[in-house]
Formats: sequence, C-alpha cells, structure tokens
Amino acid sequence: MTDLTPAATAAAAGTAGIKTPGTTPAKTPRGYLPGLAAVNFGVYLALLTPVLVSMAFKVQHISESTEAATGNLGLIMGVGALFALIANPLAGRLSDRTTSRWGMRRPWILGGSIVGLGGFVLIGAATSVWVVLIAWCLVQTAMNAVLAAANATLPDQVPVSGRGKVSGIVGLTTPLGILAGNFLVSFLSDDFARFVVPAVIALVLAVLFVLVLKDRRLAQPPAQRFTVGQFFGSFVFNPAKHPDFGWTWLTKFLIMFGYAGIATFLPFYLTEKFALDEQAAIGIILIANLASMVAMAISGPVGGILSDRIGKRRPFVAIAGVIMVVGLVILALAPDVTTVVVAQAIIGLGAGSFLSVDLALATQVLPNPDDTAKDLGVLNIANALPQSIAPAIAPAIIAFGATTALGGYTVYYLFGALVSLAGAVLVYRIKGVK
Repeated sequence: MTDLTPAATAAAAGTAGIKTPGTTPAKTPRGYLPGLAAVNFGVYLALLTPVLVSMAFKVQHISESTEAATGNLGLIMGVGALFALIANPLAGRLSDRTTSRWGMRRPWILGGSIVGLGGFVLIGAATSVWVVLIAWCLVQTAMNAVLAAANATLPDQVPVSGRGKVSGIVGLTTPLGILAGNFLVSFLSDDFARFVVPAVIALVLAVLFVLVLKDRRLAQPPAQRFTVGQFFGSFVFNPAKHPDFGWTWLTKFLIMFGYAGIATFLPFYLTEKFALDEQAAIGIILIANLASMVAMAISGPVGGILSDRIGKRRPFVAIAGVIMVVGLVILALAPDVTTVVVAQAIIGLGAGSFLSVDLALATQVLPNPDDTAKDLGVLNIANALPQSIAPAIAPAIIAFGATTALGGYTVYYLFGALVSLAGAVLVYRIKGVK
C-alpha cells in the first residue's frame, strides 16, 4: 500500500502535502482523529442545538400563536435544509478543486465557520420570522461547507482498514454535540446566547483542527474549468453506473429521516402531550439526550470496531435501523416522560451503530477517488434532505393524526419508524460491501 504520510509524499513529489489521486494513506497522522472529532463536535453543537431545541422556542417567541409557530418552524427548517442540500456537495466539489497553498480543505473549514457564526448572530438578534429564515439558510450553507470539507479528509488521511474505528469515534460527536447543546441551553435564558455561544465554540474548534491538519494540496490545477454542467453535476450521480452508491444513498436517507428528520418537533410534542412549560421541556430533552448519548457511546465504538474486525458493514446498518424503529414506536406511544427518555436511549443505541459504520461503508462505494468530497457531499444530501422534507410534510401529517385517536405527533413518529424500517431492509441491496 502506498505511503501517503506527509514525509513520504514530500519525498515522492518534492512538495509536502501534495495529493496523489486514487491512493490511500498507510497510517493515520497523529492528531488527526481528535481534530476531526473536535470540528464535527463543534458543527453539530452549533447546528443541531437549534434543530432540536432552541429554534422551536425562538420561533415560538416571535410567532403570533402556537399554530403559527408550528408552520413557521416547518418553513424555516425545510427551506434551510434545502440550502444544506445544495451547499454540502457543492462545497465538497469545490474543495476537491481548491489549489490553495494552505490546502484543499482548510480554507473551507475555517471560512465556513466564520460565516456560520455571523448567521447565528443574526438569528439570535432577529425579531422577524423572515430574518430568522434568511439567516438560517446562511448558517446551513456555511456549516455544511465545513462538514463537507472536514469529512472529505477521512479518505485523504485514513487507510480503509481503520475507517470504521475513526467513523465510530466521529459518530459520537453527534450525540455529544446534542447533549452539550442541551446543557448550554438549559443555562442560557435568552435567545441570543443560545445561538451565539455554541457557534463561538464551533469556530474555536475549527481553528484548532485546521492548525493540526496536514492538509493535502493538488499537484496541479484541474485540467478542466468548473462549468455550469459540473455545477449541476455536483448534486447528482448515475445510480445505474454506480448502484451500490445509489443504494447507500437511499439507505442513509431513509434511516436519517427517522433519526434526524422528525426530531425538530420534540419540544412541541412534550409541551402539547405532557403539558410541560418551556424550561421543563428543555430539562426532559436534556435527560433524554443524555440517555441517548450513553447508549451511542456504547454502540458507536463497538459497532465500528467490530465492523472492522469482522469485515462486514451491512449487518450493523440493518440491525441499527431496526433498533431505531423500536425506539421510535415507543416514543410515539409514550404514556409519560419517563418512557420518552427510554425511547430516546433505544434510538441512540441504534443510531450509534449506524453512524459508526455508515461513513466507513460510504467510503468503500465512492464512484470516483478524484472527486471524494463531491461524492461524499452527494451522499450527505441524504442527511440534509430528510431535514427538509420532514418539516415540510409534518404539518399535514400532524393535522391528519390529530383527527385520529392516536393524535398528531404520535402518527408523525410512527410514520418516521416506518420510513426507517425501509432503510434497514434496503441496505442489503448493496452488493459490493459485505
């Protein structure tokens, strides 16, 4: 296997950090794993805290009624997720073509973090739903550019045999970011601080990562100019030519719909079904996410390490999806807040295994090693799209559910469970990975 450590690359190419397309490293550079975990933690802290907690209450504070708040939240989250859908693969593709002397990925990681902080400041200070909407679109664009560039360093820096372990550890940053965000929100009483403090932490961690990252550089500028066709090509792939990549995309989309796509309305679910006030709901969400994090802390690293050792990815994804389905059903039918906490723990147990293996599986089915960030960005559409579609269709499903004996939010969570189950089944359509 070709040694692509900075020293070896410098010896071979004469310039430290030059990227050799189509090759993989022999050893993960020291400091890379904690740095990657830190920048992911920062992004999820800043981005998921509003998705799961603070945005719902921000919108409620500036909306005329509870009914208006539900519609406004769906609009903001849905449109914002569309911007994330576009930004992730586009930024990934542009980072693949970046010829900066500072590296391919670092300019996007640092620049996106700075722009994202500006967007969070606007949201915190906003008194209009439209200002929040515009600023949230800016935030989604910037922070997803950070994610695209940061996670594209994985195949740049880590050999295939170690990607399950790295993916598992990085996967833990999602629940840790959620938990830390809930913790911060419980101590921050005003909207401005709830948005800006996590964003400042994200920027600091991004700076630390770019300082330790031994980023690769293109040996020479791309031969072809970036055309309009390539722009639109940043968001698509040929599923007939690359069926494994297509099934990986669909599996990720379906399971993430159940995990992330429906989580935005949990604050409203708690306040409506269990008659909790804002602070009580935040407290329950904090406890629930703590339970989820503990479960993910167990299943995430174990799933990633076992996946590397056994040499199989699909069974871990399938089992993870089924476990999440069980948790979603329990959440939907929860008779009290204690059951909500238990349900979140079960969902976390499944999500930990899924997140630990999903990225490792994805790097083994990428269509083109020269377009790593672009292809990972296309795959990350499966992360962003559920967060757009779910809030967009949520009001209709909740309204329909309200006419049944189950109730609106119960029907919504059961729908998410059904979608996740489909993802767990379809993972076995992937043939090129065991």
